[in-house]
Amino acid sequence: MINVLFVCLGNICRSPLAEGVFRALVAQQGLTEKINCDSAGTHGYHIGALPDRRARRVSADYGIQLTHTARKLSSDDFANFDYIVAMDESNLEHIQTQSYRSTGFYPEEGRIFTYRNFDHQADESGVPDPYYEDIAAFENVYQIVTRCGEQFLEYLIKEHKLA
Repeated sequence: MINVLFVCLGNICRSPLAEGVFRALVAQQGLTEKINCDSAGTHGYHIGALPDRRARRVSADYGIQLTHTARKLSSDDFANFDYIVAMDESNLEHIQTQSYRSTGFYPEEGRIFTYRNFDHQADESGVPDPYYEDIAAFENVYQIVTRCGEQFLEYLIKEHKLA
């Protein structure tokens, strides 16, 4: 089983959208027995909360229901997940710092990265945070994480010879 963790700041906007979209893409490829995913936040602002209502609304428009409850990135995540996917550079730095504090090591190369590495249309390095924006910003994030998810899944299929 390949385990993937999507991480943003509070775990109510970007990372639950990325998790929900990726889970749907994995299911479409018939790989639910081979790839598992979850999401977390670098900070515990919203622990136990459902994703932002705007994230749930946008994902529902595409047939994806977000039921994840927010949680904070934990030390155990570094042992339990093969890939930890940051939504932006700030999250990536926080993940690397927490990894070092938790394990005494920085994660090996290729194990943690920003999601936009898998977006051929990227004009910036991070998935923008829509929290203080309107519904259009959530739609934009949905489109970004869909593109990234498609490319990331293709990468995993090739890398792990899943097809």
